[in-house]
Amino acid sequence: AGITGPNKKVWEYPVEDWRKVMALDLDGVFYCCRAAVPVMLKNGYGRIVNVASIAGKEGNPNASAYSTAKAGVIGLTKSLGKELADTNIRVNCVTPAAVKTAIFEQMTEQHINYMLSKIPIGRFGKVEEIAALITWLASEECSFSTGAVFDVSGGRGTY
Repeated sequence: AGITGPNKKVWEYPVEDWRKVMALDLDGVFYCCRAAVPVMLKNGYGRIVNVASIAGKEGNPNASAYSTAKAGVIGLTKSLGKELADTNIRVNCVTPAAVKTAIFEQMTEQHINYMLSKIPIGRFGKVEEIAALITWLASEECSFSTGAVFDVSGGRGTY
């Protein structure tokens, strides 16, 4: 689940919308991790894969709440991954560029076009592409990566 909130400048951003984006896009991830980790510790194994966004690394203009919340998910992933590094629990996240899903219904056409213009491959990501990486991150084969951030950005991530 995720919401983008309105496409507005920071100084015009409605505070109530800011709080809604933070509550779902950041707080929701925290609550899920907080609930899952004790069970994973008891079982001696676990994989957490959080979904952030390239916006959390680069920031998108007119999407400050979404970008900020996703940056928070990245920070949470890195911190929790380090906290659990000496266990058999791995915590990673993916940072996709834009993937055409129902979330596009919350965005202006101008913002959608802006996002596409930033992707060198020249198209939006596919859900199946993101799912393939998440599947590996959730597997036993992903045993040496924790607190890591994996771009699925069509070349947008340039760092």
